[in-house]
Amino acid sequence: MKKLFILLVYLLSPVGFAQQNTIEWPREIEAGTNYIVTLYQPQLESLKGNMLNGRLALSVKNKQDKILFGALWFEARLATDLESRTAVLEAIEIPKMKFPDIKKKDNIDLLKSIIIDDLSTIDLEMSLDDIISSLESVEFESALGDELDNKSPDIYFRMEPTVLVSIDGEPILEKEENSSLEYVVNTPFFIAKDKTSFYLKGENSWYQSDVLLSNNWQTVKSVPNSLRKLAEKNFDKSENENTKDKDERIPKVVVSTKPSELIVTTGDIEYKPIKNTALLFVENTENDIILEIESQTHYVLLNGRWYNSKTLKDGEWQFVEPKALPVSFKSIPAEGESISSVRVSIPGTDEAKEAMYEQYIPQTAVVDKKTASTEVTYDGKPKFEKIDNTNMEYAVNTQSTVIKISASYYVVDNGVWFESDSAKGPWKVSDRRPEEVKDIPPSSPVYNVKYVYVYDSTPDVVYVGYTPGYYHSYMYGGVVVYGTGYYYTPWYGSYYYPRPVTYGFGVHYNPYTGWGFSVGVSYGWMTLSFHSHAYWGPAGYRHGYRHGYHHGYHHGYHNGYAAGYARGRYDSNNVYRRSNGQTRTGISTRRESTTRNRDFASARNRQNNLNANKNNILTDGSGKIYERKNDGNWQEKRNNPRKESRVNRDKPSNINRTPQRSQLDRQFNSRNRGNSNTRNYSSSMPNRGTRQALPRRRG
Repeated sequence: MKKLFILLVYLLSPVGFAQQNTIEWPREIEAGTNYIVTLYQPQLESLKGNMLNGRLALSVKNKQDKILFGALWFEARLATDLESRTAVLEAIEIPKMKFPDIKKKDNIDLLKSIIIDDLSTIDLEMSLDDIISSLESVEFESALGDELDNKSPDIYFRMEPTVLVSIDGEPILEKEENSSLEYVVNTPFFIAKDKTSFYLKGENSWYQSDVLLSNNWQTVKSVPNSLRKLAEKNFDKSENENTKDKDERIPKVVVSTKPSELIVTTGDIEYKPIKNTALLFVENTENDIILEIESQTHYVLLNGRWYNSKTLKDGEWQFVEPKALPVSFKSIPAEGESISSVRVSIPGTDEAKEAMYEQYIPQTAVVDKKTASTEVTYDGKPKFEKIDNTNMEYAVNTQSTVIKISASYYVVDNGVWFESDSAKGPWKVSDRRPEEVKDIPPSSPVYNVKYVYVYDSTPDVVYVGYTPGYYHSYMYGGVVVYGTGYYYTPWYGSYYYPRPVTYGFGVHYNPYTGWGFSVGVSYGWMTLSFHSHAYWGPAGYRHGYRHGYHHGYHHGYHNGYAAGYARGRYDSNNVYRRSNGQTRTGISTRRESTTRNRDFASARNRQNNLNANKNNILTDGSGKIYERKNDGNWQEKRNNPRKESRVNRDKPSNINRTPQRSQLDRQFNSRNRGNSNTRNYSSSMPNRGTRQALPRRRG
């Protein structure tokens, strides 16, 4: 066998390894004319920022089917594309390679150099679902221990079609130029006043009320022409793509100036048992409502948070710590129930774990220092206020996120840090994130920039990234929640600049689509006004409300979940938007190195879409190789024939009687789940550009 190894190393073709950019494992590669190298799916050990460390098993086989098994450890920079749910491993280094029972170091070093040379010529691509499933066996540093505000919003309950119209604090009316009309500035809805009456615009209906803060709005068939023209000017006709399954009934209206949520059933409450539990769920609603029979307590899921009350009607709702949820919630089936999607908000479930691991995956980009730029506009002279318990200040009279630290100014624009000696610029790309940023508390409206990072830089480019916290998606108590829960006072001067909000828009988390809005989706209310310079967070009111979708980031279509919520235009999902590899700010999501034009066909690529049941080779932390047999047991693979004979290849090795067996099983099962999620996402690709209706559970 040792002679085979030496012969193999020196007979490897100068063309080395060749493979396609595929995310199927294992990968078979033809090396030279006589040997096949197989790379098995990587096992990940750590993810810090955009640096991924792991190991993988490999094998080398000759024409006589003699095989050498080995393991290699790698370090790589992670370049992610959350839109396609893939990642490329760049700048790969292999600090260690081991072939059990092979001692000659020179041969191993030569093989390692050949592999490195080959990997540097290709994009080694992985599925994010595979990465996430592997990360489940990795120990992370504990999540940020920031305290979110989880007190209950005002919760309204209705048993007829109803839409919640949120106003950001006390109504602010502004006069329309060259008109007697006034409109409400601090809402994404179109509300205007003509003389003594207020008018509210739905998609296909108008409402009228003499009192703005009233729940007695009445539908009207006609409105003044000046009002109609103003409304037409402020609605985006291109976004009038409402759900195919919408309810044609004209809904009632609830107007609120406080953080609020709305629960609606279609008629009297209809309960349905959840299999294998002592729980019921409300079937005739878009909301997630569960009744625990024993305590006669209702639980409703809002923005990833659970609230409970003895009654739905005018209930006094209290926040429920995730760890205090009834134990029976974990027994909710993962498939077969339309309420199964709530498992993502139940600590300890596989769905909740996957959602939390996704919080660690950054969207990355490469920023050109010379071409990237930004501008900041203030409403008057720059005005700053202190960030509590820090030495930092933030600008309140701009829609940009500007932070002052000592005599320096920083702004985050589209997930990129810029810096300047002046509050007005000019701004240049920063090659570091200020250390103080980590201390920004969630009570600050600029808290989300804490999740925007600078990983590395060269004289020409900066490697940047952001995690879902930038889009207000946070970990709390073993689950993922939306928003900090804090109410942030907006700015109003000559312009109105709102701040991030948590409640009021029916935000749901769904593994198909991530965070999505469901406000009024059933009644054609997805098209909202953008008259008032509205801007909210990095994506803004327009991307969030007009597209009906605002998210931590785009998620794959996982098996076993309810249908997705309306997701909007998938091409606007990522803040690092791509246009031939560049955005308007000089951000590149391509590799900065020159694209290789290697002729893979001439190297006779052996990747033939291997069956999933061959993806059964793993390596442990010491470099030993194990194969999972059809009976579920593990067999250690040896390279020394004498040692192999002592382990009798026809019987399970002693590994099956040690604690290491459970670790191998866990990694194998996680790998299979990730592969399944990858396949499900790939099968959904042709339909990614279509909008999907929010499912309504009805009897």
